[in-house]
Amino acid sequence: METHNAFVAGNLVPVTSQVSGIITNVLAEETQFVNKGELVMTLDANEAAATLGQARGNLGETVRRIAALYVHRRQFAEKLAARQARLDVIRHDMARYRYVSPHGAVPKQVVQNAEDHMRALEADVRETQAELEALDVQIGRTTVTEHPAVQLAKYQFVEAQLRYGQQQIHSPVAGYVAKRKGQVGDRVAPGVTLMTIVPLDHLWVEANLRETELAHVRPGQPALVSVDMYGKRYRYHGTVEGLVPGSGSVFATLPPDNATGNFIHIVQRVPVRIALPKEELMENPIRPGLSTVTQIDISEPGQSVWTSRTNTSTAEYHTDFFEEELQEADAIARETVNENLPLEPSEPHNLQPLVQLERGHDLDRRDGRADGSGTIAPGDRSPEPLREQHDFTPQSHVPPRSPDLGLPSSPLSPSTAGPGSGLLGTEAGRIPPPAPSGNMERSRDRLRR
Repeated sequence: METHNAFVAGNLVPVTSQVSGIITNVLAEETQFVNKGELVMTLDANEAAATLGQARGNLGETVRRIAALYVHRRQFAEKLAARQARLDVIRHDMARYRYVSPHGAVPKQVVQNAEDHMRALEADVRETQAELEALDVQIGRTTVTEHPAVQLAKYQFVEAQLRYGQQQIHSPVAGYVAKRKGQVGDRVAPGVTLMTIVPLDHLWVEANLRETELAHVRPGQPALVSVDMYGKRYRYHGTVEGLVPGSGSVFATLPPDNATGNFIHIVQRVPVRIALPKEELMENPIRPGLSTVTQIDISEPGQSVWTSRTNTSTAEYHTDFFEEELQEADAIARETVNENLPLEPSEPHNLQPLVQLERGHDLDRRDGRADGSGTIAPGDRSPEPLREQHDFTPQSHVPPRSPDLGLPSSPLSPSTAGPGSGLLGTEAGRIPPPAPSGNMERSRDRLRR
């Protein structure tokens, strides 16, 4: 059985924008091949970036606010424990006072004051318990990251991140670009087709057979397909995949209404889908829409008319690119949450650099460096190398020693006194007077004048 009413068909995957915006860049043109996930257009992302920044700030502020609730709960728990401890103490005292008060060992005023103090502490304990219960209501049985307010801010951030990422339009599948409509400067709306991607490695033939020819057509029967592009030089060896469950008039945009009285008997045609081998398509490529001459070998028994050999295992039937966008946005959101979580109490603070810096500035001041920009290694703390390097003798800042006291009136510098200084007993804590230098002598002369 042969028919000339047959055409090459394929999947025409539209590339649309999920957000509105102005096209700023076109990166793919017709006839070009693009891979799945390849960037094909970009939109103006200034507004989306501002919204994303607001969402990030809101997420960070929410995490810190909810984390503060947990900190406040720990504070109130400690406060409750402290007040309960004081209440236990006063209760023990009251028990002793009441035991010895009938014998006159404790004045009644002391007992009365203790009772008043106990009632005040009991009120403080109840107040702290109420405040703790109020915090428990706000916290619930969740952690900081699982708190509803944090989750709400997190997914608002994820939505803003997705909107920001959607300013870049990517190809959902691999194929050739066709019918590019978007131009630089155009304002696009969500759902508008900007271009079409056509995978040329998966095509088939739709043969429109008359209803009088369908009685012996079955899925699985072989078919020979010739295309005018190659003429009789080459034929494709196809296979009937199935029969479309309806004629073309049923699925038309304006189907005919035969009940209006203007009925004319016209033989209807039903599309029959014929698969083409991928290997033959790669050797002899064709395009959707080409006319074909199709011959179906109805002598073969084939399969039941209720079956279908069509499968959706090819790449254009599924794309995971948008799932990757969601996973990336969720990962960024979790990172933002972790950055705003408080430090654990057991985590040590990095104080070592600060201590070293303070020591360095102290040595600089002791060394006479007015700018405080230099650093001194541990092996360079002895006074002799410093005097040689800066060519001056450091003056002692120790206050004068009273003749009646054996010790100076302030602590001494550990770098100028100690073992080997030549001083014994109480003199070991004193700093020997520095040798007079030329600058010091000139200063004394000016003072004498």
